[in-house]
Amino acid sequence: MEIKEKTFGVLSNGKKVKLYTLYAGDLKFSLTNFGATWTSLIVPSGKGIKDDILLGYSDLHGYLNNNPYIGVTVGRFANRIKGASFKLGGKTHNIEANEGHNTLHSGFRGFDKLIWKSDEYVENEGVYVRFELESPEGEGGFPGNLKAVVSYGLTKSNEIICDYSAKTDAPCPVNLTNHAYFNLAGEGKGDILSHSLVLHCSSYVEVDKFNIPTGRLLPVTNTAFDFRSRKPIGIAKKSFKGFDHCYAIDGNPKKIRPCAEVFDSVSGRSVKVFTTQPGVQFYTGTHLNDVAGKQGSVYRKFSGFCLETQHFPDTPNQVNFPQCTATPEKDYNEKAVFSFGW
Repeated sequence: MEIKEKTFGVLSNGKKVKLYTLYAGDLKFSLTNFGATWTSLIVPSGKGIKDDILLGYSDLHGYLNNNPYIGVTVGRFANRIKGASFKLGGKTHNIEANEGHNTLHSGFRGFDKLIWKSDEYVENEGVYVRFELESPEGEGGFPGNLKAVVSYGLTKSNEIICDYSAKTDAPCPVNLTNHAYFNLAGEGKGDILSHSLVLHCSSYVEVDKFNIPTGRLLPVTNTAFDFRSRKPIGIAKKSFKGFDHCYAIDGNPKKIRPCAEVFDSVSGRSVKVFTTQPGVQFYTGTHLNDVAGKQGSVYRKFSGFCLETQHFPDTPNQVNFPQCTATPEKDYNEKAVFSFGW
C-alpha cells in the first residue's frame, strides 16, 4: 500500500491544488482536494489490460469548468430542491436557483468548486485521504455553520470506501455524495449501453418534467425501471432516452446493504455498490455533449454512468421521504463502498 502526493495545479489566487494517488490491491486511485474529486481509477481487465474507468480531465483546468460535475463531491445538498427554497423550523430558506427555478447540487458554488483541507493516512487494510471543509452560515442560502468531513480510501480488497459526515450549529438539510462517471470498458472507449445492471431497488422516485419529485414512490414492476434482475442498460436502444432517476434501495437505511451491480462482458470488469443511504441516483450521462475529456477523449451521451448514493431529491420539501436534517444534537453520517472485480 502506498500514497503519493503532488501538485495538480495552481489557482489564479496562487493556491496550490493537490493530487493524491493511492495504491492498494490491484488498483490505482487518484483524487484531488479541489472539489474532493475522483480523477482516475486504473483497474485490470480479465485479459490483464489496465484501463482508467473514470471519466475526467487531463489537468486541473478541466475541473475548474466542470459543468457535468464529473467525479466531484457534491454538497451541501446533492440533487435538486424545488423552487430553490425549503422551510425549516417555521422559516423559509431561499437558496440559489441554478437550474431554472430550482436548485441543482447546491447552487452556483457548491462543495464541488472549493478547495478542501486534506490529509492522507493508513488504516487497517487501506490507504485513505481525509477531506475537510467548513461552510459558513448563509453560504448558498443554507442555514448554520457546517463542517463536512469526507474520507475516501482504497483497500487491499480492491474496494473504494466512502465515509461522509457533517456537523452543524443549526438545523440544515445535508446530502453528500460523489458524482463519479464510470465506463468499465475504459474512459473514452465507447458507450455504456451494453453494460449489464442490477439495482436492488423495488421502487423509484416519481418526478415531473423538471426532474422534481412528485412525492410518490412508484413500483418498478413491469416498467423500464426494473433492474432487479440483470439486463443491459440500453435494453431498448431504439427508444432509449437514458436514465436520471433516484431509486429507493431495498432494506433498512442506515445499514450497509447492496445497492447496485454493473458488469461489462468485454473487459470482464464489474463493480458492486453498497450503501447506508436510502437512495441511489442512476444517471446515464444523458446530458454529456462533446465534453473534452482525458487524453483527447470526447464524452457524449451514454459515455459513462453514475451511481450516486444519496437521500432522495427535494427531501427538505417532502415530509414523507426519509429525512436528512443535521442538527447540533444529531450529526450527519453515511457510508458507501464500491467493490471492483474482473
